[in-house]
Order: sequence, then structure tokens, then C-alpha cells
Amino acid sequence: MTEAYAASRYEEACALLPMRLRTAALNLPLCRKAAVEELRLRIGRQLFLTAPEGETALPGTMVTKNDLEQVLDRASEYSRYAAAETMRHGYLTAAGGFRVGLCGTALPDGESNGGVRDVSSLAIRIPRVREGAALPVLPELLEEGRPVSALLLSPPGGGKTTLLRDLVRLLSQGTEWNPPCRVALVDERGELAAVHRGRPQLEVGCHTDVMDGCPKRLAVPMLLRAMTPQVIALDEIALAADVEAVCAAVGCGAALLATVHAASLEDLRAGPVGRALLECGVFRRAVLIEGAGSARRCRAVRLP
Repeated sequence: MTEAYAASRYEEACALLPMRLRTAALNLPLCRKAAVEELRLRIGRQLFLTAPEGETALPGTMVTKNDLEQVLDRASEYSRYAAAETMRHGYLTAAGGFRVGLCGTALPDGESNGGVRDVSSLAIRIPRVREGAALPVLPELLEEGRPVSALLLSPPGGGKTTLLRDLVRLLSQGTEWNPPCRVALVDERGELAAVHRGRPQLEVGCHTDVMDGCPKRLAVPMLLRAMTPQVIALDEIALAADVEAVCAAVGCGAALLATVHAASLEDLRAGPVGRALLECGVFRRAVLIEGAGSARRCRAVRLP
């Protein structure tokens, strides 16, 4: 991923901002634009830019409620009704694959479709496709050219989703080490493929079928029945119900790829979700993502 490409994705994300904030956000050197991972808007605060080293404020960019409303209008293409289902879950996906997270006053289920009203802050995440990110570990996740089930581990923000997306792309299109595979991608939060109006905004391969916005426990059996996948990919295994979805796929003949928040194998074993994933017996490898920024590296290890 080049600096120019990373900066161009930042500039695309800035197009969602009102003109006053957009002008300030674009007035940065190329290197700073390339490092930004999120734009954070909070009513009564300045616009913050999130980079690996933390958040920094842009001077003279006090955010108002009207600013948030304008971002939501632009992200939903002035049709919030069409985005109501994902907004009920606290986010929406804009053209280009930009995920806008919402925070404010939560409504109980059944009240105005649930979700969030009186939005008080937004987080615009800037996804960047790093084609080739998974190449160093791909051969170690194959046996006789076929993928084996693997867990991808890192702390929050460590690059798991980026790595999983590239693994899906490589397995789907095929490489010198493996023929193309049918991949079923469970994109519950809209971050892997960033489907917008039925079309993935981020490259996930030509043999990939995406189930967008569906809980894993429902999506996995649906995909097994309907799409006969050779690989099932899932992001963010964090709940007991997610583990149940994984366990339900044991013996289905498909390899599973899943991401989990954990800094190490020891960290994974320390939590109930991690222990359950290891005990289900489906996973043969773990990929550890270590370091940050340009120093980030990944390595595969065999699981007992």
C-alpha cells in the first residue's frame, strides 16, 4: 500500500464531511493523510484524527449537531430510510466502503426501530485494501493446496480485518499455491466487503459470496445449505453465540477463517471465548499479528 493510495482514501473519506470541516481536514501533508485511520466527530469537540499513535485534534473545527446530520445525509445518500436496518445496529456503510459508526441515545427494541437517536458522535473508518498482506502466511495455511481452518489474532486495531480480507481475496481468486476456492464471507458489521447497494466496495475475490449484516449464528447454516462453500470467513468472534456458529460448522467440509481479539496464544487461552474456540477442535493454525504501522508483521503457528 503506497503513501499516495493511503492519502487518497483519506481524501475520499473527507468528502463525507461538511465543507468547513472538510477544508481543514484536507489541509494536511501527504504523510499525515496516509496515517489517519478514522475521523472522529463529537458534538462540542474539535474534529479528531485517529492514527496508530493516537488521536489528534484539528484546530478550529468545533463540531455541531448539524455537522453530524450532514455526514449522515451524505453517507446514506440522503436516504436514511434505506440505511435504517444497519443504523439500528449502530453503523452505516457509505459508497467507497467507508463505515460510519454512530453513538448517542439508545432506543429499546421496538421503539422507532430501535437503534440510536440524538446522535452525539460519529466515527468514519477509512478501510485500505493491502493487497498481498496475506502472502507471507498463505502457504502455511494450506495443505496440499487446500486451506485449513485458522484463527487470526491481534489486539484491537491490529490489522486482523485487513489480513482476513486479503486471505479471502487470495483464496477466492487462486494463487500459485492454491486453485480458486468458493468462499462464503460473513460480513456481519459490513467491514470486510463493505457492501453498498448489493455490491462489495472492497475487493474480496470473484468466487466470494457475501452475507452482509447477518448474525454469524444465522449466516453460517444459511451459507452451508445454500452456497456449498469451500471456505467460510468470519470477522470478530467475540460472543458465545459466535462460538456456537463456529462449532456448528465442524465437519461441514469447509475450512474456517476467523478473527479474534488476542495479543498472543496465551491471551487467547485466558478468555472463555478463546478457550472454547480452541476446544472445538476445528482450528489447525493461528496467525499472530505483531507490531504496528510499517513494522507490523504476521506469522503462522500450528495449533495442537
